Amino acid sequence: MSDLSPEEQWRVEHARMHAKHRGHEAMHAEMVLILIATLVVAQLLLVQWKQRHPRSYNMVTLFQMWVVPLYFTVKLHWWRFLVIWIFFSAVTAFITFRATRKPLVQTTPRLVYKWFLLIYKISYATGIVGYMAVMFTLFGLNLLFKIKPEDAMDFGISLLFYGLYYGVLERDFAEMCADYMASTIGFYSESGMPTKHLSDSVCAVCGQQIFVDVNEEGIIENTYRLSCNHVFHEFCIRGWCIVGKKQTCPYCKEKVDLKRMFSNPWERPHVMYGQLLDWLRYLVAWQPVIIGLVQGISYILGLE
Repeated sequence: MSDLSPEEQWRVEHARMHAKHRGHEAMHAEMVLILIATLVVAQLLLVQWKQRHPRSYNMVTLFQMWVVPLYFTVKLHWWRFLVIWIFFSAVTAFITFRATRKPLVQTTPRLVYKWFLLIYKISYATGIVGYMAVMFTLFGLNLLFKIKPEDAMDFGISLLFYGLYYGVLERDFAEMCADYMASTIGFYSESGMPTKHLSDSVCAVCGQQIFVDVNEEGIIENTYRLSCNHVFHEFCIRGWCIVGKKQTCPYCKEKVDLKRMFSNPWERPHVMYGQLLDWLRYLVAWQPVIIGLVQGISYILGLE
């Protein structure tokens, strides 16, 4: 085996695996049924948990999103990912600490949305580049640059993973920080009425004064009026909707018309990208748990 090339070694191992499992078709079918049943039951339980106890569901999901990749990173010696993970965790921990302090510093909401919006844009661009690299490799365009297919595919998949993973993690942390800050400011509560009355001259997201009139260019910042007639800083309400994953008014909870807010066609992909990240959360956070559960059931039943 030591004299064989890596590709030849892989082929030999593949042939050995087929020879080992030959004649086990019934057992394999049973394992597939266990996998399907576990996926269905797990999905139903997760949906019920999310509907009945959304806060605990989101916290557990966020913890798994943050910790599970760390286990595989250390186990597989992915040191580059580990360095980026440590840097992201350190800065995000500081931002989260600032967002959960009482009383809330006036500059904190803007700092929070700036950081998470930056990560959102970086993850979006990284994911797009990774996806293009994968597509170019599938169409053989990597050969124009004399790049091996396996190297080009590894590069594309790595970038795609970085973009999607940190995009999902960023949105979850941003949502948690948005809830804490809005509740502290007092113009928003997850259930019930706000604890403060909202003046037309105050932005309910950051709690600071609005310095310019609606739809008027100003030196300080532009403003935006929702369909419920509540006015906010344009940066704040966009951060609330895109980064903080909120689709309701921060004060009266009336549904926000995202199509009206993002009338520019070039901005709408950001909304769709955010929806994609929400869907991928289940794949990254809960899929390893479900696969481990399936393996445990198979082991108990004596299935290989």
